[in-house]
Amino acid sequence: MTKSLRPAARWLLLLLLAASQVACVTTTESVFTEKASPDKALDERVSLALRYIGEENWEDARRNLDLAREIDANSPGVHGAFGLLYQRTGEYELAEEHFKKAIRLDSSLTRTRNNYAAFLLDRRRYEEAEKQLEYVVRDSLYGERARAFTFLGYTRVQLEDADGAKEAFARALAMEPRDSIALLEMAQLSFADGDYSQSRRYYDSYRSVVRQQNARSLWLGIRLARESGDKDAEASYALALANRFPSSPEYEAYEQSQPAE
Repeated sequence: MTKSLRPAARWLLLLLLAASQVACVTTTESVFTEKASPDKALDERVSLALRYIGEENWEDARRNLDLAREIDANSPGVHGAFGLLYQRTGEYELAEEHFKKAIRLDSSLTRTRNNYAAFLLDRRRYEEAEKQLEYVVRDSLYGERARAFTFLGYTRVQLEDADGAKEAFARALAMEPRDSIALLEMAQLSFADGDYSQSRRYYDSYRSVVRQQNARSLWLGIRLARESGDKDAEASYALALANRFPSSPEYEAYEQSQPAE
């Protein structure tokens, strides 16, 4: 597999990271009962910290995690949340330290492994991320399993494992047929294989679930239109690419693909 199959844009990784990290939390900070119910207080402190991380309120997130650590210094959930906090604030060594400690304390924490995998992806440590994700997708009860397969497919694209990537994306789509990331990546992989009819099927499905195409999908649409001889579609996609993404690598590739006058 050639390196040209690697996703060219940062948007894909950003989507994956955003999806992995902080779940919606509705807990409000009020009266805690550390003495009456330490376990409940611990959970509430961690939930609050996660909410504050999502809001980029680092001070209150850290304060609640420090209080949670006072209740239980060996709580896997506390260390997993610290990992997220330090990742988001750019303190990567501390983030990794806490992610690893959380997993050592409880290796069954699938969400923490998923978050650690997102951290590794962000650091472009793809082989390590793949190992974590392979563990995550084995958990049939994990609520974000479909997205974890998408993570795994993306990771394998980076590792230039086309067959492995297609297998992972196919599993993601079996669980979530409207997964726009997996649909576009399968369209890209099929196009690279020269299977243009299959690529078009995935591409059409992708178009049906997104409001606006991105630069990568428009460039793929242009090439698929060329393969089918659809001049109108090619011109339409090219105009959208030029108007919306004039500085993108995809538009540069389109310009370079034009015949010399």
